[in-house]
Amino acid sequence: MTDLPVMLYGTVAFLLLVPVLQWLIGRVRLAQIYDKIPGPRAYPFIGTLYLLYGKKPHEIFTTIDQRTRQYDGIHRIWVGMTPEVRLSKAEYVEQIISASKHTEKANLYRFLADWLGEGLLTSKGERWFQHRKLITPTFHFNILDGFCEVFAENGSVLVERLRPHAGTGQPVNVYPFVTKAALDVICETAMGVKVNAQTDDGQDNAYVNAVYELSSLFLERLVRPWLHPDWAFRRSALGRKQHALLAVLHGYTRKVIHERKQTLQANGTGGNANERNQSAEGEFGMRRKRLAFLDLLLQSATDTGLLTDEDVREEVDTFMFEGHDTTTAGMSWALFLLALHPEVQDRVQQEIDSIFAGSDRPATMRDLNEMRLLERCLKETLRLYPSVSFFGRTLSEDVTLGGYHVPAGTIIGVHTYNVHRDERFFPDAERFDPDRFLPEHTERRHPYAYIPFSAGPRNCIGQKFALLEEKSLVSAILRRYRIRSVRTRQEQLIVNELITRPKDGILLYLEERNR
Repeated sequence: MTDLPVMLYGTVAFLLLVPVLQWLIGRVRLAQIYDKIPGPRAYPFIGTLYLLYGKKPHEIFTTIDQRTRQYDGIHRIWVGMTPEVRLSKAEYVEQIISASKHTEKANLYRFLADWLGEGLLTSKGERWFQHRKLITPTFHFNILDGFCEVFAENGSVLVERLRPHAGTGQPVNVYPFVTKAALDVICETAMGVKVNAQTDDGQDNAYVNAVYELSSLFLERLVRPWLHPDWAFRRSALGRKQHALLAVLHGYTRKVIHERKQTLQANGTGGNANERNQSAEGEFGMRRKRLAFLDLLLQSATDTGLLTDEDVREEVDTFMFEGHDTTTAGMSWALFLLALHPEVQDRVQQEIDSIFAGSDRPATMRDLNEMRLLERCLKETLRLYPSVSFFGRTLSEDVTLGGYHVPAGTIIGVHTYNVHRDERFFPDAERFDPDRFLPEHTERRHPYAYIPFSAGPRNCIGQKFALLEEKSLVSAILRRYRIRSVRTRQEQLIVNELITRPKDGILLYLEERNR
């Protein structure tokens, strides 16, 4: 009888031990596959994240850049106990993002799920395909042409807000000014509301502050593997902070959607575009001169019955997120590089002057299309400082990359920042040279050597919008001011959370131009 408890305990211990042993054997086999790929040393449970512990955001960016440069286009890391394969060579990137096979985003994008739901950035499969098909017409040329007026209006305000800082001999951080201009643009083009972020002095915008804090939270969670499980994160201080920030973001968007739906219903959603575009003033200062992204989504929801109010909210939040922070960074880095290269700045201003011939009229779509040198400058800026320096996918099937076997289900990370620095395609890669984007140079370049808007089926749907906005606002500044940078490239540090931002902003000297 005394042997029975011993046998019982032994059986229970064995039953508990078997799954643990099976799991350990599986992990060993997994490690044997991935550790054939070069990469930094990994430790149990923390993987290679120890390389990032205790580092400030700009130091994390530098560490990842240095690590990526050590390997020939492919390496592996362990994020906690999850293996990932990182790519920085165009040929390898093409294998992953050129086809429709590997369109599912990497697992880390689930960290954005509470924020963006299943919008275009995070959705997958049939839902992504269906929504992409519905949303693509909202970026038609005629819609973008209507947005040029919004760009010009807010560019004019931006120039006036910078005027007190011109000719003072003191530098100004232009980043917050550009941020507010981009926020005004995206709110009016995405939601049809005027938030007047540029002109409401002394009032921080709760929406944009929440966006920045959520971006920072994303990075903080990423480097803490114990917070990767949703149940652990939501019970943490960071999770509670995210919950409060999302209440601000989602509450704002839902109110705007509710008000716009009421306006459309009052005007008759079955009417024509002119009827749907009538003026209306509401709680958010809505001024209906032109259709916004939200209007088109709501009309599509009515026509097809395929989008719920929450679907619309997720797509609007996604567009607000992707279309505000990214263009802010792109414009600010462009101003920084032009301020460092007065000879290029001269050429751009000559191009602008030849288009406007001394007139103060707002820039039209035709004007923006004639700014070919400025467009090359913006493209070269996005090469050196891609707004999104890293993105991820999940393999849908086994692949061979660089001679290494990579199993289905593997998270693949693409280091855009490093792809853009391949000396085979961009000789003297750190040099700012807009002429890299002359037709005779681009036509011979590998199609995946330059991917600031990703590429393939899941490329950025708003890339034309972004370039038009950046051309409009940057040209507005250069029409009025000569700019000079306080910092050099080496002194200007980079912070990469979700967006490649300049640490401590962009400090410029402004001087009024004599045109």
